[in-house]
Amino acid sequence: MELEALKASWNKLDERLAATEIVNFRMVKEVIQQKTKSAYDGIMGQNIYSFVVNMLIICVVFPYVYMNTPIQATSFAIVEGVMVIGLIPLVWKLSLLSKFDLGGKSSRELSRLVLTYKKICHQEKAWMIGAVCLALIAFYILELGFNTKAGYEYSTRLLLPLGLSLLTFGLGLVFAKWQLRRHAQQLGEIERGLEELREFEK
Repeated sequence: MELEALKASWNKLDERLAATEIVNFRMVKEVIQQKTKSAYDGIMGQNIYSFVVNMLIICVVFPYVYMNTPIQATSFAIVEGVMVIGLIPLVWKLSLLSKFDLGGKSSRELSRLVLTYKKICHQEKAWMIGAVCLALIAFYILELGFNTKAGYEYSTRLLLPLGLSLLTFGLGLVFAKWQLRRHAQQLGEIERGLEELREFEK
């Protein structure tokens, strides 16, 4: 009788331990998912912010500058064209991020999305640096060499717009470098989270 009672108590204890293990398993998985989701939200937020800022510059800021300064139509078209083309990889990235579903996709599928996203980021960086430099060179050649209406002179009148442009470009580079570092950290967190979640799928 005592042996039967002892067996019953051991079985109950095993059941409790198994239940506790399942609960702990789920809790650890949820913590990893929350950390991964938090990093994903940060990257999504950065891309949405970049898209909104670019749209404001394309649709409001630069057209306003063009209408209130003697900038040539060709110069305006070049800069606008580069900025519009620059939106293509950004829209592509947002499209990929919208498919990132921790609850509906396996970690392997999500890892493939992240890999594609990283490739786009790498290509975008190289392309944008070249495109922006060429656009600025073309803009200043057209404006300083062929824009007779503006009345540019090699004096302090010329140094002011050049200085402001260089300052804006420099501040943009500093901000972009900080954003890229933060972006890389969050992307690393997502990759680590997916790697850990893969262990739960085995």
